[in-house]
Amino acid sequence: MGATGTRAEPVPPTAPPGPVADRPRPRRRPQRTRWRGAGTAWLFLAPALLIFTVFKFVPMGRAFDMSFHEVRPYLGDLWVGMDNYTRVLTDEAFSSAIVRTVVLAVGQTGGSLVLGFGLALLLEGTAKHLWFVRTAVFLPTIVAMAVVAEVWRILYYPGPDGTVNSVLGWVGLGPSQFLNDEDTSLWSVMSVGVWRGAPYDMMIFLAGLSGVDRTLYEASSVDGASIPRRIWHVTLPALRPVFAILFTLAAIRGLRVFTEIFLLTNGGPNGSTEVLMTLIYKVGLERHDLGVASAGSVLLLLATVVLTLAVRFARRGRDSKAAS
Repeated sequence: MGATGTRAEPVPPTAPPGPVADRPRPRRRPQRTRWRGAGTAWLFLAPALLIFTVFKFVPMGRAFDMSFHEVRPYLGDLWVGMDNYTRVLTDEAFSSAIVRTVVLAVGQTGGSLVLGFGLALLLEGTAKHLWFVRTAVFLPTIVAMAVVAEVWRILYYPGPDGTVNSVLGWVGLGPSQFLNDEDTSLWSVMSVGVWRGAPYDMMIFLAGLSGVDRTLYEASSVDGASIPRRIWHVTLPALRPVFAILFTLAAIRGLRVFTEIFLLTNGGPNGSTEVLMTLIYKVGLERHDLGVASAGSVLLLLATVVLTLAVRFARRGRDSKAAS
């Protein structure tokens, strides 16, 4: 009872708050929509997959099958088992071609990597006209190999008035026969491969150099490191993955070299530039021994696969060792 004579109404207790309503869950994408998106993607991929299947995978399977047969058109293939592989591995012509292929692959791979890395260091930067120089340097990679071979055939003209011989004469060296000499033909072809492959490596190196942390260069410069030491301790470790990729690509390119050999020397003189690819071509399409040629092709494919896996495992082991 208050002073005014009125009775205060009791305040009802506050009800406990009820459970908060669950927030609406995001609606899952309908299964039909996902299947429709995947179907659209496969529809766009279908033409390329069809072309790859018909013109690459089916011929590869057929070549693998022929490598175990004596191929006799119109008479039926005769099963010979591993005889074709035995002939490839024991034949003197194939053995010599394998050695020359390895020498050419090592030379072209090392030369293109070193020259490409040097060009990338020279042409790195943001100067105004560097784009023009980079484009000019990259041109050999995009020019058709037939044109490149004809240009180098002219440059390698064996007479004293040939372009390369004239340059050699300026430094007191005598004229060389280049492609016509058994002692220099393989090295001449190797030089063409390096000249054509280095610009491609240069562009990949330039992309890798753009990702190197500039503060590392600044810190090494403050410590008094010279340019060669900065390249050795900063640039090369940062570009290790790039080197691994380019080494794999260049090595495979060197093992499968064919066009420049075929156009420049066709394996001559006297077989001094005969490599595995040109010998496979001649055995299969000129001597019509398709079984032996297929066996050589399968072995070359296995060599490239082994090389790729070896580089990959070596890189993985180095990365795990560095992480530990």
